[in-house]
Order: sequence, then C-alpha cells, then structure tokens
Amino acid sequence: MITRRTLLQSGAAAGAVTILPFAARAASHAANTFDTASGKITVHPVDHASFVMETPLGVIYNDPVGDASKYDRFPKADLILITHHHGDHYKPETLEAIAGDAKMLVNPKVAEMLPGSLKDKAAVAGNGDTMEMMGVGIEAIPAYNLTEDRLKYHPKGRDNGYVLTIDGLRVYIAGDTEDIPEMRALTDIGLAFVPMNLPYTMEVEKAADAVAEFKPAYCYPYHYRDSDPLKFAELVEKSGAAVNVLQGAWYG
Repeated sequence: MITRRTLLQSGAAAGAVTILPFAARAASHAANTFDTASGKITVHPVDHASFVMETPLGVIYNDPVGDASKYDRFPKADLILITHHHGDHYKPETLEAIAGDAKMLVNPKVAEMLPGSLKDKAAVAGNGDTMEMMGVGIEAIPAYNLTEDRLKYHPKGRDNGYVLTIDGLRVYIAGDTEDIPEMRALTDIGLAFVPMNLPYTMEVEKAADAVAEFKPAYCYPYHYRDSDPLKFAELVEKSGAAVNVLQGAWYG
C-alpha cells in the first residue's frame, strides 16, 4: 500500500503540486498529479465540493453539481460519488445529463431521492459500510456537525465522507463535516479533501488542527467559499505537521 510516508519520500506529485495563485489556476484549469503503484491520479477541481479524479482504475466524479457543460472537458465518469443530498452536492438534473454508463455510490438519503433513471445505477452505503467498485476499495466515513447550533445541517449518521483506496493510495473525501473523532483517527491518508466554511462545516482553525492530527501527505482545502484557504495552509505549516497543502481553482 502507498502510505503518507512513501508519498512524501517519493515526491508523489513532483513538479505538479506547485501552489499557483488562484487566478492562474482558474485560468488554466490546473490539475495536480499523484503517483500510485502502477499509474497516476490526476485531480481536477471543478466547483466548491465538485471534482474529477482520473485514476488507473477509472474516472471518478465527486458530488458533481452545476451545469452539465462544466464536465464536457473531462473524460466520462466511470464512478460517481455523492456524499449527501444538499443542493451544493447533489443535483439530479446534472447527474442525469452526465451519468452515462457510470456506476454511482450514494448515502441512504440520496438513494430515496434519486429519479428513476438513476436508481438502477446506484449502490447505497451508510456510515461504516465498506465495498469495492471498479477495483476501488471504499469505506463510508461519517460526516456530521458537532457544534450545537449546527446540528440541524448535518446530523450524525445521515451523511457520508469516503475513504477510497485507489491502486494503493488512500484518498479521504470528507464531505460536509466538522473535525469529528472519525476524521482525527484516520491513518495513512495520501490525499485528503477537507471542508471549512461557516455555518455549515467548521472554522479554518479547526480544520487545520484536525489535518495536523491525522496528517495526510497532501490536503486540498475545498468547500470553503468565504473562508481563507491560505490561512488554513499557514496554520497547518505552523503546526509542524508534514502535510503539503494544495490550492485548487474551486471558485475560478
């Protein structure tokens, strides 16, 4: 298995993880590339919580929303992941337009809401479930709020994050969550996507503290909208954790 240690020692994204200004990344649709056991994973930020990963095992779309034309420049999806039913993560019209022959993985709430044209494509996973799809090992990780006045947004037990094992590389997609114990307890994560915006997820400071604890080799702040991802990067650096923070053109 490719671990955080081997990623850092091998320079898994050598030459491809230079942090560019946001404007430059937005203009070029810049992507980062990570080595796996037998190929590469290329990450393309699309919008907010939506991104595309080209992998040796197939093309994965995460929470694709927005106009379907946003995905025209990418290869067709082989697998589509949906973390939960909120409109910035789940848009059925977009899914119907881009799904093609792709398989889908959704949480139980989204499964209830899927239009008939998509139900046969979807597998369902709740918190704690594990499975394999197109050769990718998948763990459904809890995603929820901890702060009392935010519990209404993401109650415990409903929504998913995912840990994917792709050709030996463990990738954590947090979904909408605060710095929950299940996040802090993760190990051997090569690449992580962590949210930070209020009131729906968590403060930049809490996100940075959690990342400094579970120490992914590489981490994208995503789903941050009006929060400051550069402050997040600074806080992670100050923690002394060996985490490379990447900036993507989520809002370009």
